[in-house]
Amino acid sequence: MSRRLAVAVVAVLAAVLGARTVAGGDGDGGGGVEAGSRGTAVVTRVVDGDTAVLERLGKTRFIGVDTPEVYGGEECFGAQASAFTKRTLGGRQIRYEVGAEPRDRYARTLVYIWLEDGRFFNQMLVDEGYARPRAIVPNIEHADRFRRSARAARARDRGLWSATACP
Repeated sequence: MSRRLAVAVVAVLAAVLGARTVAGGDGDGGGGVEAGSRGTAVVTRVVDGDTAVLERLGKTRFIGVDTPEVYGGEECFGAQASAFTKRTLGGRQIRYEVGAEPRDRYARTLVYIWLEDGRFFNQMLVDEGYARPRAIVPNIEHADRFRRSARAARARDRGLWSATACP
């Protein structure tokens, strides 16, 4: 291969990869997203209690909440949290708002989720005891609300706070 051809190939590859990186594309439908952007989407797959795939956004992580894990070592109440999210969101249209920090270190879009009837899903996870609050700056808009919900869920022995949740 001539030097000129090699330089041209490298330039084309750099342009393609650079454009993909700038747009935020990661091959999963999650193109560029802007902080604070809002929209509607269908939940195409639920990964676990606090992670789902949304059409046009790709893999998303729910802001302000942390459900027990189901992969890489299942944690107590993880299966229940995942099942709740699947029952509530699977295949449904939702409203979302992208966080002040739009992506996490795994390139997931960070979102707040509302059901079609207006219920705030991130808070529902905490209210029902499927998640603990997890505030990470700058995505702290609802952090106080989630902390209050967790205190109430704990006081009512809801979900993972129940004495019988984790034998």
